[in-house]
This record gives sequence, structure tokens and C-alpha cells, in this order.
Amino acid sequence: MRGIAQTLVLTGAVLAGEVATLVDEYGETDELMQQLLARGVVSPNQLAEAVALHTGHRYMDLSGRQLDAAVVALLPGGMCRKHRVLPVERTGDRLVLAMADPSDIIALDDVATITDLHISPVVVALDALESAFQRYVRSDDEISDLSAALEESAAAEVSVEELDQSDSDAPIVRFVNLLITQAIDDRASDIHVEPGETHLAVRYRIDGVLHEMQRADRAIQDGVVSRLKIMASIDIAERRKPQDGRLSVTHVGRKIDLRVATLPTVWGEKIVMRILDNTGVSLSLRDLQMGRGNLGRFRSAITRPHGLVLVTGPTGSGKSTTLYTALREVANPAVNVITVEDPVEYRIPGINQVQVNAKAGLTFQSALRSILRSDPDIVLVGEIRDTETAIISIEAALTGHLVLSTLHTNDAPGAVARLTEIGAEPFLVATALSAVVAQRLARRLCTACRQPYREDPAVLERLGFPFDPSDPPELFRKGGCPECSGTGYRGRVGLHEVMAMSDEIEQLVVSHATGSDVRAAALRDGMTSLREDGWSKVVLGATTIEEVLRVTV
Repeated sequence: MRGIAQTLVLTGAVLAGEVATLVDEYGETDELMQQLLARGVVSPNQLAEAVALHTGHRYMDLSGRQLDAAVVALLPGGMCRKHRVLPVERTGDRLVLAMADPSDIIALDDVATITDLHISPVVVALDALESAFQRYVRSDDEISDLSAALEESAAAEVSVEELDQSDSDAPIVRFVNLLITQAIDDRASDIHVEPGETHLAVRYRIDGVLHEMQRADRAIQDGVVSRLKIMASIDIAERRKPQDGRLSVTHVGRKIDLRVATLPTVWGEKIVMRILDNTGVSLSLRDLQMGRGNLGRFRSAITRPHGLVLVTGPTGSGKSTTLYTALREVANPAVNVITVEDPVEYRIPGINQVQVNAKAGLTFQSALRSILRSDPDIVLVGEIRDTETAIISIEAALTGHLVLSTLHTNDAPGAVARLTEIGAEPFLVATALSAVVAQRLARRLCTACRQPYREDPAVLERLGFPFDPSDPPELFRKGGCPECSGTGYRGRVGLHEVMAMSDEIEQLVVSHATGSDVRAAALRDGMTSLREDGWSKVVLGATTIEEVLRVTV
């Protein structure tokens, strides 16, 4: 062993045996460092400190450090990302440059040429550098420059061979790669590539709201669409009917899947990519941020040996995340967990996941029947869509299985009416159903820039907001800063109502009671409504009154 690996051993960061085999296999290369990080042998900070010690440069902890935007702007964003560098300090004619690899002579020469300054490299951890990129360096300008260059050069007429090469320098390939990279950095859940009469628009859905990020000339449309279809293994010659595909990208050392759907429109094919970040579902029940009462009812339902637990809400309300979190809570080597989904959004080790394939005759109904012959303890059904799926799921819950699924209803009590409307017998629904969770996602206030204020008591009273008139609560409104890209929000917080079945509710279901009667009974039993749960999150400073009103009725 020699070089950085030897330094890691000498500093006690790792044991000699942990890296000896890797050194023999990869040598003293960048791939060795990537393997050390990927296998968890060292942390990014330990590796950066070893690189600093080995090269004789200063180590700088970049995490949480506030940088001068004017200093960062000394280098174009594209160059920062290309060379993995970031200007952090300037004193006179000397520029302190944060780098993961201070021995990169080409990067140092390029930076010195562009800035005309003396460069002093410091070593930083790669994850801290990526985090700083997200805060201070965006790809928007580079994407705009590329789209302008494409318009001028008519580079949309690029060959299929070039489009098929992931490492191609073709402008179309770089344009598409930057669109995906920027969307991931911006925490977008979806990318919309939308053709128009005169332009191609790109919109990101961030925290549940669409934002237009780019508008390019229509001349590049065919090249962009073809590139995305090639990446997703979709037939590029078929433009008359919708198609589905999937692609994977590696971003900052982690694999991220994207589900791709095409839709023919009057101006060309629209493409929507759902970003499926597998790292986002490693949650515990507490990470769902349910209130204490809601969490207790939900935990009680999913830890029962049998019964049907439903999660309801509109598309994009986090139903899948809640179900996967519940699975992680109850799955263990002693139970057999099988899921049937369309599509399988997140792949979870240790769980048997079945992908619906209608063309091959594998529907929810046929898959469920097969699953029940495979000795399952816990079954997850992606969605109850029809009578047969509903009946099979209910019968499975009645015969000793824990069944988790989703349904599209406006609130938790509405799930009962929906099941009976589909065709399930009310007495079976009443017996099988354990609990229903209705949920919405509200944008979370950015804690770095949120602003405290006191709302007019008359407004709170009109909204039904619970408060003490003698002491109105301190609430928060949105601000705007680099951390949240000026939106005032960063991330989302769940609003929940959990209806646990009781004797009274069961009797109401059997007697074909209305949804309002079931709701009234659930509220008497202590159910917290979505709006009430939203108000509690407002009091905690997690979100705003406007957001709660936007996502609840």
C-alpha cells in the first residue's frame, strides 16, 4: 500500500486489512477512492483529511460554511461542476479554491487562466462540495447557453449513434444530462419536457408545485425527445401512441431511477420523468411526522397480524412513501412480504416485489391470486382499482394476512363508501378494515429564512384556527434565501387523518350509513381531520396557513 491508502492506515482511519485487497484490485486510482466510499470503509471527511495530509494541502470543512456569492461567481457554474472545484475565499490576488483532488493540474491551470489570480487549493469532502454546488452553483445558465448554441447551430440534426453514447460530447446529450442533474439537485419529483408551437418548455415539480426552468427553441425538440427515449429504451420510431420506460443515472455516488412516460400531443411528444430516489424511502414511522394520536392508531393497525390498512389521497400525496415506510417497520426475516405494484417504484432488499404486466396477462387480480398461494404474511397491493382486486384484498385480510394498499378518496371515511361502490359487501368491509389513513403534502417552510409574525385574530377565527384570544400564537411566513432557491419552502410535510375502525363505525358501515355519518362517528372517536392536523403543523412552524388551505378542504 502507498499514497492515500497508506495515509488512511497511518492515521488510523482504516485498518490495513480493510484496504489491502482493494489496493491489489484497483491500485492507487480514483476507482479505489470510490470503492472505499461506496463500501463505507471511510467517510468522505476521513478521505478528504487523508488527501490533505498526503498532498500537503490544508483541509477545509465546507459543510455549513457561508460563502460569498461574489467570490463563487468568479468561476462559471459549468466549470465548477466539470472540475469539481469551488472558489471559497479571495484575498487580494489570491483565490482559495476548494477541491476534492488538489493534484488536478488541468483544473488549477484552467481556473488560474480564467480568473487571472494565484490559486491556493484546499481539500474538501466530496459530499460537502456537492452540497455547496446545490446552494451556490446552478446549471441553469449552462443549460441556457447550450440551448442557445443548439438553436444557432441546428445541432438537433445529430446522429442516432451520437445520441446513443452516454459519454458523447454532443450538445443534445449534454443538454439532457444537465436537465436531469439540475432536477435532482433541485429535489424535483418530476421533469416535464413539453413541446409547444414555437418553443420547448422544461418544467420541474418541486415540493408539489411546477416551476418553468427552461424555454428553448422548438428546433431542438426532436433531438431531446430522441435522446430521452434512447436512454429509457423506448422505440424512437413510434410517435403516435404513449410509451413507458425506465432509466437509471448515477448522481453523487448514488443510483437514481427515473420512470419515463411519453404522450403524443398536437405539437409533438411530451415526456414526463418521475424521479425515484431510492435513498428517500429509508424512513421510520416517526419520519412521517404524524401527530401522536395518528401515529398510535397507524402503528396499532400495521402491527396487527391481519387486517386491511388503506392509505388514501390524490396522486403525488406521498401514499407510496407511507406504505413503504410501514413495510420497513413490519418486515423482518420471520415474515414473508410480497408486493404487487404497477410499476415497482422502489426496490427494497428482502421483499418480494411483483411488477404488473398486462401484456403478459399478469394483472393485479391474477398476481394477487398467485401471491396468496405463495404463503405470504404481509401483502402490499399497489392500488385497489376494481371489484375483483377489492374483494381478493378483503378476503386476504379476513384469512389471516396483513394487507396494505392505496385508494383514491378525498378523506379517510370516504374509503368505506368507495369500497362498497366498487362492489365489496359492506359487512366484509366492516370486518376486514383495520384503519384508513388520508394524507396530503404541504410545502415545508425553509428554516433558514422563515419569518415570525402574529396573524390577525379575526382571520384565525374565520378560518377555524384553534387559538387563545388572549394570547394569539406566533406563526411563520415564508421568506427567501439561497438554501430554498428563493421560494421560502424546502421539502414537504405530511398532513394526516387516521380513522381506526370501532364498533360504532362497523355498525354504520353494515347499515349502509352515509359518509358524513361515518365521519361524524370517527371524529367522536378522536380522529384528527386533515385541516386540524395542518393547523398543528402551522403552530409548530413547519408550514404556513396558505399551504394548509391549498391542500385541504
